[in-house]
Parts: sequence; structure tokens; C-alpha cells
Amino acid sequence: MRCADMGASVTRVFRNFNVENRAHRLIGKDKPTAAPLHPSAKKAQEAVLAKYPDVKDHVHKKDNLLLSRLKEVYVDSSDPSNEVKDAIFNPAEHVEYRSPKLSVKSELSALINVENIPKGKISIPEALMALNNHKRSPEIWTAEKIASEYNLEIKDSQSLLEFFIPFEVKIIPPKDTREITER
Repeated sequence: MRCADMGASVTRVFRNFNVENRAHRLIGKDKPTAAPLHPSAKKAQEAVLAKYPDVKDHVHKKDNLLLSRLKEVYVDSSDPSNEVKDAIFNPAEHVEYRSPKLSVKSELSALINVENIPKGKISIPEALMALNNHKRSPEIWTAEKIASEYNLEIKDSQSLLEFFIPFEVKIIPPKDTREITER
């Protein structure tokens, strides 16, 4: 017999030793008590019981009518047919796509470039371009023109123009206008 086998057999002997007595001892124990309530929860519970004293009796009382109704409940389920599954799990068949108006060449192009954009959606580079165009010439690039250009709803393009503002760089001249010289 190898050492590893011998260790396993010794462990098994101790594990199976007096199993029946240990099981009876555990079954015979009182049920564990609940953890004590937080003082604020205890106050809230006391307030409810003071306001409605019959609640405590009602909660702990056995309701035979409810139990009989629960026994009558029978749930039978079956898998839906394959046609129903296809209709539920393949909603992408009904979505129309458009090609992007703008693409970005960069190291992160896999994250930014999208080949097909669902109608009613806009990619990040397109949104930045639309915001920039609106900022430069708001009389030409109105919400309606942006909506028609990128196949958006007018309310979405209005929200885009209202809530998203492109970055604006402001250079504030220093208060001290002395020129910095090299030493």
C-alpha cells in the first residue's frame, strides 16, 4: 500500500466514524436563532406593531385557504417551437443598416470604426463631426439636416445638439506678461 492510499483510507475512516450519532445530534439541536435586529429596525418594527397589533398574529397564523389554493396551482411549461424561438432571438433581421459617413484611421480603428450602423444610430466620429459642423455653421447644419444626413429622428438630433458640446480650447493669457528667458 502506498503512503497516499494509506492517508486516504485513514481520512475515510475518521470521516465515516460515528456518522449516525453525529447526524442525530445535529437533527436534535434547536433551530438557529435569527441575528439581532439593528436598533433602528427594531424601533420601526415596534412602531408598526404598536400601530397594527393584530399583524403579528396574522403573520404567524396558518392560513388554510391560502394553502389549499397553493396546492391547486399546477405549472406546466414546455419549450416554444423553433419558429417562435427564431422570431424572439433574431430581432436583427428587421434592422436596416447604413454605411458610415466618416471613418477614422488610427491605432484604435478597430474600436472606433464600424462597418454597418443601424438606422437611427450614429457612430462616435460621426457625432463629433456633426457637432463640429453645427458649431461652425449652425444656420446650415440644423437639427433637421443632421437628422436627414445620418438617418436619425429629429428629436434625437435636437438632443444631440442640446446636451453634447464638443471640446472647446481656451488659452488664458497669464496675468504676469513678463517674458520668460532662458538662463
